[in-house]
Amino acid sequence: MKRYRSSEVWDFEMASPASSGSADVILGLDGSASDTVCVCISAAMPSFACRLDAPLPVLSRAVSGCSNHNSVGETTARETIEKVMAEALWKAGSNRSAVRAVCLALAGVNHPSDQERTHYWLRNIFPDHVKIFVENDAVAALASGTMGKLHGCVLIAGTGTIAYGFTEDGREARAAGAGPILGDWGSGYGISARALTAIMRAHDGRGPQTLLTYEILNMVRLSSPDELIGWTYADPSWARIAKLLPAVVSCAEAGDEVANKILHDSVLELSASVKAVVQRLELCGQDGKDYFPLVMVGGVLEENDSWDIGKEVIDSITKIYPGAHPVRPKVEPAVGAALLAWNNVTRKNYVSNIETDCDMLKCF
Repeated sequence: MKRYRSSEVWDFEMASPASSGSADVILGLDGSASDTVCVCISAAMPSFACRLDAPLPVLSRAVSGCSNHNSVGETTARETIEKVMAEALWKAGSNRSAVRAVCLALAGVNHPSDQERTHYWLRNIFPDHVKIFVENDAVAALASGTMGKLHGCVLIAGTGTIAYGFTEDGREARAAGAGPILGDWGSGYGISARALTAIMRAHDGRGPQTLLTYEILNMVRLSSPDELIGWTYADPSWARIAKLLPAVVSCAEAGDEVANKILHDSVLELSASVKAVVQRLELCGQDGKDYFPLVMVGGVLEENDSWDIGKEVIDSITKIYPGAHPVRPKVEPAVGAALLAWNNVTRKNYVSNIETDCDMLKCF
């Protein structure tokens, strides 16, 4: 086959080139602030395989590191993306000549110029017949909860946070998602950074004493709050700081007032993001009661026996918008990205009646 790039990650294609009769495939990639996942599915997937209650046949899956260019730089981000796509094709026994479409859903894609730049780069990697789609990672997260249909609102709260919504006629809106410096305060990073600040305030007398001091120092194996300064700035990566979240939840569950305030504030921030998107798109209808799926994605929103941030956000939203239907996706966002490409290639939508399929969804 034609060599579209000379990168060594594609050397496997020379060793085992695809035959002319190789089955067509689709790649879906989800690139977050924490990791990058690429899945390969069959382009000839039958419609029943895309039902909400059926397991989706994934040919292969590959995982690598962060691919947010705002976090690791564009060169490293591209190397990561190319590596994980090549690995997914290799694991599937396929290669680029068999690819029908690629959908990259990436954190850090916040402007049309980001999409154009990434699209141009991908065009040099894949053959001309391959359809290429570049979206923000929130779009794939929404699709993972609706099995490829872009309608409703998704709230992502993991290392970072963003709310993103689509109407059925294609209008879209977003809130938050500008990164930690510009205020993603409901995210794992935002919560953990506030906890670190609370420890330093307690240490020097500016704030109340808190269980966070003991829990977080124990978690990172330090003996004094003073040591947190060196620990924090030695590697201030977003994902590293966000990993302190379980300690904050644990302290809140133990009754610590400082930790509880941090989590309550995060609920307000996350709820405000969803409300902003719903209002701008009028997803709730004029009377505020129309149905729309609210897809919940990310470690911050995972179900918890005691302090459940996701449930608190849902309670806040449904009090105002009773038509909001919370959904925990059965498939990961990378599969959502693949389904977006698959729907576009096939020009079909097999989930138009999603609102009647509540029993098929894993709901709260």
